[in-house]
Amino acid sequence: MSEGFRALMVSKEPEFRAEMHDMTLNDLPAGDVTIRVHYSSINFKDGLALIPHGKVIFRYPMVPGVDLAGVVRHSSDKRFHEGDQVLVTSYGLGVQHFGGFSEYARVPADWVIPKPPGLSLREAMIIGTAGLTAGISITQLERNGLRPDQGPVLVTGASGGVGSFAVDILARLGYHVVASTGKASAHAYLQRLGADVILSREDVSMASAKALEAERWAGAVDPVGGETLAYVLKTTQYGGSVAVCGLTGGSTLSTTVFPFILRGVNLLGIDSVSYPYLARRHLWERLGSDLKPRHLEDILAEEISLEEIPAVGEKILRGEVLGRVIVRV
Repeated sequence: MSEGFRALMVSKEPEFRAEMHDMTLNDLPAGDVTIRVHYSSINFKDGLALIPHGKVIFRYPMVPGVDLAGVVRHSSDKRFHEGDQVLVTSYGLGVQHFGGFSEYARVPADWVIPKPPGLSLREAMIIGTAGLTAGISITQLERNGLRPDQGPVLVTGASGGVGSFAVDILARLGYHVVASTGKASAHAYLQRLGADVILSREDVSMASAKALEAERWAGAVDPVGGETLAYVLKTTQYGGSVAVCGLTGGSTLSTTVFPFILRGVNLLGIDSVSYPYLARRHLWERLGSDLKPRHLEDILAEEISLEEIPAVGEKILRGEVLGRVIVRV
């Protein structure tokens, strides 16, 4: 197969570049399933892939894009057939293996998820890795005992992709949602998604010499990390859990053992990259049914072309995007 198409490629020789390239199907890496990509999306990780020192790309040149949704063009795996609508998120997509910022992709069959019947390809990419991460976080919190009658649930970084979906899904499930954001302009947006209370970023990242503060949250979804996570741990109720799923506020955590040994707080690490296939497929089914966000069009900030990706990636890294950006391929 030698059909021509366009893709956004990052390279380091002779200097770092992120630019459109003409490719053929023969240029794609080995894989079982060739997909005509209809939509992708831009995540914080994709923004890092588009800068020289983002430290997420394993080898160059690379086609970034950790999400894609499209239609099977060819499959050597009997689970998939030409014309099937499918999606791929995470694994090594866009960092180790050519990703979704391309008109075509070829991937291992074990990465491919059949599109849930409750979602269109476009809706699947509005959700993307961000929504999947929020879904994993919430289901893990509930497995550790979180229930709506236990008290408020905090979502930090609430105006970002993961945070927006966490607010929406938690509100749908009947939780009292407290959303924190550094954007004063995002308050009306978060209220539409279902936030009951909105706090500033400073309200949930206050420095304190105390090992513990007053108990405030039954649980939390934290895509921020850093000082925010340290404060959230100090203020989580007895037996509560905190799902940490990001580091937009920093990767260093300075805390004590006291939230864990005096209040029985659980720190839950959330990984969406290597999340097991069967659990991933089941969660995508739920994201198209009982966990489907109710405000997808509100969460969608912008729909752009492949050529517009680098500029939008810079905005995401600067924290200037409210919600999600999808790429119409």
